[in-house]
Amino acid sequence: MVMNGFLFDPLYRFAQALFVALGYRDPATRLHSERVRDLSLSLGKRCGLAQHELDVLRIGASFHDIGKLGIGDHILMKTSRLDPTEREVMRRHSEIGADIMASIDLDGAQQAALVIRHHHEHFDGRGYPDALAGEAIPICSRIISITDSYDAMAVRRSYHSGFGHADIMAILDQETGRKHDPYLMRLFCEIVETSESRVDRH
Repeated sequence: MVMNGFLFDPLYRFAQALFVALGYRDPATRLHSERVRDLSLSLGKRCGLAQHELDVLRIGASFHDIGKLGIGDHILMKTSRLDPTEREVMRRHSEIGADIMASIDLDGAQQAALVIRHHHEHFDGRGYPDALAGEAIPICSRIISITDSYDAMAVRRSYHSGFGHADIMAILDQETGRKHDPYLMRLFCEIVETSESRVDRH
């Protein structure tokens, strides 16, 4: 059923409760997710996704980090860099998030769960959790990989200050073809320059 022009509106509204819970647990992650959603939708429209794909992208981007609800505070709230063991635990958030979304018995949940599960896959196959490569990675996940990386580098952490726009774009350029889809990166370079989510517009 289509409501307010959005195919999976019941799912989106139902999942808002999870978003509120994430906001109480980790306000920074909720704000990050909102910026990733907006950037992802802009990129999805620029690359010509169909409306149902944009609907899935909206949900996947909004809730890409919802699996962090299943990560312990000693790791999620740690103010220094994670050690290798802690990083492995943190990596599970994409699988946990997919499981959470897939458990919702509403239209669109399974598609969104796949997007969430694969948003940390790398274009060269060296990502996680399933080491998918190239176009085997859902296009919505490839989009979120770029927008998530951009916003994550912009945010100040206790162990590093946020990077500026030019520095972030230079890093993304180095990662293109390895971590990120080259075609989508070209389009991202176009849309981010005028985006409200561009770092120096904050």
